[in-house]
Amino acid sequence: MLQIQTIRDNKEDIILALAKRNIDAQPLLENLLQLDENRRTTQTRLDNVLAESNKLSKEIGVLYKTGKVQEANLLKEQTVNLKEESKQLSEDLTDIEEKLQGLLYQIPNAPHDSVKKGSSEEDNEEVFKEGVVPSLDSTAQPHWELAKKYDIIDFELGVKIAGAGFPVYKGKGARLQRALIAYFLDKNTEAGYTEIQVPHLVNELSGYGTGQLPDKEGQMYHVTADDLYLIPTAEVPVTNLFRDVIVNESDFPITYTGYTPCFRREAGSYGAHVRGLNRLHQFDKVEIVRVEHPSKSYEALDGMVEHVKNILRELKLPYRILRLCGGDLGFTSALTFDFEVFSTAQDRWLEISSVSNFETYQANRLKLRYKDENGKNQLAHTLNGSSLALPRVLAGILENYQTPEGIKIPEVLVPYCGFNMID
Repeated sequence: MLQIQTIRDNKEDIILALAKRNIDAQPLLENLLQLDENRRTTQTRLDNVLAESNKLSKEIGVLYKTGKVQEANLLKEQTVNLKEESKQLSEDLTDIEEKLQGLLYQIPNAPHDSVKKGSSEEDNEEVFKEGVVPSLDSTAQPHWELAKKYDIIDFELGVKIAGAGFPVYKGKGARLQRALIAYFLDKNTEAGYTEIQVPHLVNELSGYGTGQLPDKEGQMYHVTADDLYLIPTAEVPVTNLFRDVIVNESDFPITYTGYTPCFRREAGSYGAHVRGLNRLHQFDKVEIVRVEHPSKSYEALDGMVEHVKNILRELKLPYRILRLCGGDLGFTSALTFDFEVFSTAQDRWLEISSVSNFETYQANRLKLRYKDENGKNQLAHTLNGSSLALPRVLAGILENYQTPEGIKIPEVLVPYCGFNMID
């Protein structure tokens, strides 16, 4: 979340930045700053009452020791009143702080200067495109038809077991899925990321720490009996490793990669664009997460973008990169680049990765800090990216690599698969 001091010092700039998200933030920020003023006034009053109470307690002790019992009892009556006042002020302060926290949770991150104003994905800016779109013959099929033809993904079985959006991978389909996970992890570790395995459920504090709660509460699967949430991305547990942590400046950069299944309710998603692997409730994803010094985070973001580019070049999939506009930017992100692979059989672009810089937004929620050269605690920057999300990568491979004889396997994946053709 944004820091109150930052809002106080840069209110007009933040209002202009949030306008890129089509948000009129002025009433909310003014309400928040008024609440903060009330908080500070109440805190000062409470401190003064407690100080006066402590002062009287010391005087009472001295009076009792010197035998001035009547005077001591008079002061004691005053301390009773002060205790009642301090109790009420403490309750008022707690109430104000809860309201203040609730307002802060409602404010999304301020977009980076390079983010354009826009209302939807239609306003996103294409900043890069690479790769050759293959020419397929008239018999080319979308991946859900290929999956059925070669018996590698069974969507109907998934419906039987759990419901729509939970596919069953079979035979070479399952092996290709496993190969992609291993390949992505190897590419990430070769680039210096430390592989980590994390829980697939998180507590409420973790959800608030990275900003999925309260913003996306309705999109997360909630295990109510234990008050745990199934993770929508490995970003949540990996980044929360650093909740309430103070790192040394010399520790930067901190880099992790991890594979997890991801669970998303995707409430309200329907239509032809969600067919097959295009949108699932459970899917596999390999994530990269970085904790960076603020002065290095945008250099790190550029490096993450180049890293994902290199993976797609090796897979020889046609792709493009979009800089998200304010209206399509994630709640916690300051700047996001989306990668999309071209699905030749569907004749449309499919999102396969988002690479984002959150600046201090998550770190402020997490209380993730570092000690600067003067020994003072400062908020770190957090970043994450998909490297990569599997369903649409798999869809792109099946559709773009199909031939009349079968589906070729990208050369770089053959050693991981142990076969070069699905037929």
